Order: sequence, then structure tokens, then C-alpha cells
Amino acid sequence: MIKSWMMKVKKMSKLLRKIKNFVNKGYSIWFPNYCMQKIINLHITPTRYPIHIVLCVVDHFEPFSAGANLLIAQKRVNAWLVNYPKMADKHIDADGKKPQHTWFYPPHLDQSFLKDIVSLCKCGYGDVEMHLHHNHMDPFPDTCVTLKQKIMQCLNDYSKYGIFVQPNGKKKFAFIHGDWSLDNSLGLGICGINNEISILRDCGCYADFTFPSLGKAQPAFINKVYYAKDNEIKAKSYNWGKQVVAGDVNVDGDLLMVQGIIGLRWFSRTHAFIPSIESSNLDASDVPTFSRLDYLIKNAITIKRFPMLRFIKLHTHGARESTWDALFGKSGDNMFSYLESKYNDGNKYVLHYVTAREMYNIIKTVEAGTFLNVQDSRNSFIGPYCYV
Repeated sequence: MIKSWMMKVKKMSKLLRKIKNFVNKGYSIWFPNYCMQKIINLHITPTRYPIHIVLCVVDHFEPFSAGANLLIAQKRVNAWLVNYPKMADKHIDADGKKPQHTWFYPPHLDQSFLKDIVSLCKCGYGDVEMHLHHNHMDPFPDTCVTLKQKIMQCLNDYSKYGIFVQPNGKKKFAFIHGDWSLDNSLGLGICGINNEISILRDCGCYADFTFPSLGKAQPAFINKVYYAKDNEIKAKSYNWGKQVVAGDVNVDGDLLMVQGIIGLRWFSRTHAFIPSIESSNLDASDVPTFSRLDYLIKNAITIKRFPMLRFIKLHTHGARESTWDALFGKSGDNMFSYLESKYNDGNKYVLHYVTAREMYNIIKTVEAGTFLNVQDSRNSFIGPYCYV
């Protein structure tokens, strides 16, 4: 009797853990729409060749993460300065570009390493953008006024290095929210601002690159490039939006949302017989295996009415030592080699390495109906930053 009762308790505990995992991973938010998309895609005619693969890696770059002191943070940055060029110089895309990396650097932490990262950008390895944690680290909750002040201060501080600065002197930036809590989506004192999307737009943000995430903040509108329209009294206004359509410039939204792929991936190394969640992450637990790269190519995000371009946006926390193998170690090196050998033959596939800014420009060119090729679209709307 006792043994039977203990077995029932064990099964119930297992069930409760599964329910908790279901909630924590945000399945209830994105999975219904994912299933609907899979059903719809069964009836879509295969894309004609060549297919252009547009790959972007965005980095929540925090040298002081996990309680690192100044010495550890400096060692982390030095590792990037030495090892990323060494790896990237061995690779090239169809346009003659090296693998591009976008460092979303947090202004609320020590800014002493900005000059180092800018040196990589000046050598053609990528761009710097804005990654902001706010409210939960402060003694007082943010208001609309204080958040705008923080963003404008970041623009001012970073512009000393030419970051965000356009040739005409105006400043434009891309954004990733700390802890994924864009537009107060997590509550609990992490963000606190329900009209954050409008504030970002007004400050010069051209696109958000926060998602996907696995949790409450994840939008229900998945695997799309779309515009979020802000409801200034409601949190998580980006949950749904208007999809970008080729040739349709009637924009009805406040901020472009550039997402990565989210879905289920079968036969992974982690689980042999149950699916893994694909959330476009790169780290020690989400290494870029060849089978995973094939999955990403097959399930890449497209723009409605323009399927020849496939967008893959991967995210990482690149300052952490545990991610280095996937970014500029053996796994990262193998990733680019595999992409260049299988998906850059010029006949069936054409490969393009882009920064977040360049990906935005390509999307906007397709939307405007003026797209001719990727290379000519890289700087079409937001020009290269004037790094100094």
C-alpha cells in the first residue's frame, strides 16, 4: 500500500514538474501559433532557387556578468580581441564579407571596454548596439522620464566613439532589452514601463532584436518580422503585430521586431527521442551542430511575398567563457565552414553575413520594393556608424 502510494506521489511530482516547465518555457504562449504555422506551411509551394541565406549573430555582451571583477572582464574582452579575428579571417560569404558579430553593449555597466569593441568594428567584424537592463538594479522604479534619460545618455556616451552616429550627425540604434522584459512584459519590477516601445521609437531606435526567449516575455506572434504597435497603458504590446510584406510600405506600427527562429527540433544530441526547443541561442548547451544548421536553414524566417531571402538571427551571451567555443572556437569555426561549403554554391544557395543594422536595411529594402541584391541593400536606410 505504501509503495503504491509513493509511486502515485512520484508520478504526480513528475507531472507537476512538466507543468511547471511548460509554463516557464512559455509553451502556452508560442506553441499554438507554432502548430498553426506548421499546418499552413504544408501547403506552401517550395521556393525557387537560388535561396539567399542572411545570417546575423546578436550578442547580449556583458563582460561583468556572473559577478566578474575588472580583471576577469578585461580577460574576457582580450579573448575576443585576439580570437575572434583569428577565426573570422578564415571565412568569407558571397559578398566578400567576414562573419559579422553585433555586440549589444549595456551602458549601465562599465563602459571602459567600448573602445576595444569599436576597434573590432573598425576592422570590419561587426557593429555595437544598445543592450539595456533597467529598473530592477535601481533604488527607485523607472518612469517614462528616467528611462528616456538613460537612453539619451547612452546615445551621448556611445557617440564619443562614433557608435550610432550617422554621416548627417543623427543617431540611430538597435535594441535588446535586459532580462527579455521589453515593454514591462515580465513585471516584477524588472522593467516597469508600459510605453517603452514608443519611447524607443522617439529616441531613434530602428528595430528591436530581443526575441525569441523562453518564458513569459516571448511574443505569441512567432517566426515573423513584424511591426509592434504600442498600447501605452498596457504591457507587452509587441505580443502581436503587423507582418512585414514585400512592396507594402503602409506601415502600421511603432517599432520593427526582428525575431529569431523558435520551434521544436527533433533528434538533437540533448534528447534522442523527444524534441528540443529551438530558440536561436548559441552557447555550450546549444552548439551549432550541422544538423541544427540544416534545421535553421529549412525553418528560416522569410518576408511575406518574398521567399527567396531567409533570415536567421542567432543570439548569445558572448562575454561568458562557456560560449566561446560556439562563437570563435572549434564549433564556431566549423559552423562557418559548413555554411560556406553547403549553403554558398551560388546556384542553390547564396550566403550573406550581416550585422543587425544590415539585416534591418535588407528587410526595409524588400518592404520598399526596391531590393536588387543583398550587397547593395546593406546600408540602404541606416548607414554605417562613424566609428572613431
